[in-house]
Amino acid sequence: MQKKGKLYLIPTPLGEDGGHVLSEYVREIIHQLDIFIAEKAKTARRYIKTTQHPKPISELVFSELNKRIDYTEWSQYLQPAEAGHDIGLLSEAGCPGVADPGAEIVKLAHQKGIEVVPLVGASSILLALMGSGMNGQSFAFHGYLSPKRELVSKDLKRLEQAAQKGKQTQLFIETPYRNTQLVEQALKVLSNKTRFCIAMDLTLPNEYIVTKTIAEWQKTKLPDLHKRPAVFLLM
Repeated sequence: MQKKGKLYLIPTPLGEDGGHVLSEYVREIIHQLDIFIAEKAKTARRYIKTTQHPKPISELVFSELNKRIDYTEWSQYLQPAEAGHDIGLLSEAGCPGVADPGAEIVKLAHQKGIEVVPLVGASSILLALMGSGMNGQSFAFHGYLSPKRELVSKDLKRLEQAAQKGKQTQLFIETPYRNTQLVEQALKVLSNKTRFCIAMDLTLPNEYIVTKTIAEWQKTKLPDLHKRPAVFLLM
């Protein structure tokens, strides 16, 4: 019986200036791979090129996880692994499978009996939690809140109630160009005693991690939030 290949979950930098977090071990694994699965092939090729892959980028194979391809067809991306070849799975930024569509590929790999190997890298969610000073024993990540402004207030109050009831840190993200509106809304609807953390540009030169109560934030000039990748936490 032919031995199956492995699916390596390859971390990526959280920004163009975040490559320093890439370990030599991860780099070595990347250099052993010829086949990759990624959200965007163009971004993945650019990233692999920065690692100085020994093979020309044109000789590497990239499959995309995009909305044009039906989920039922994704299993074909794992056929090389079933034939004995190792594959690398990349996220658009950070760790594959965490707030990332790559989780579905990992799920399929388990169903097919393909060994999954997660590699250590920068996770914006965990870095934000570590730097927030909030409860790291019990926490929940909710992804994006409602895109409808009139529903964001309800989402924020719901998370605040969950934090109070379970003494649990609540984490969420927003499309970067809507960061300012979200924070302004939070300062209006959350309790003065609720702690709120803004964690932006993690691992990058302009990294910003600050936790204050809502009352303290209301007296503080907000940082530039526009189009800066951020994680928000409340407790």
